[in-house]
Amino acid sequence: MAQDYDSPRDKDEDEASIEELGKKSQDAPTDIDDDENAIAEDYELPGADLSNEDASVTVIPMQGDEFICSVCFLVKHRSQLAYVTDDDQPVCKECAA
Repeated sequence: MAQDYDSPRDKDEDEASIEELGKKSQDAPTDIDDDENAIAEDYELPGADLSNEDASVTVIPMQGDEFICSVCFLVKHRSQLAYVTDDDQPVCKECAA
């Protein structure tokens, strides 16, 4: 059925349709997980006490062909060296860009 969108609207129809939408949204079933605490148990909040935890990461010392960028303080390979400042501070290509 074609609808004429240029014709004047009937206010009673608009109010009735708004009421129907409200009823439908109240009657609609909600698929919410009942056990929200089970999901939250897997997350660790920042600042949590991790003093009794063991580190599972092996720290490798800086290699001879690496440097620490004086701007971003990340360890980079020598191929990433952009330039050295006047006071012998290395800067990587990403920070120089």
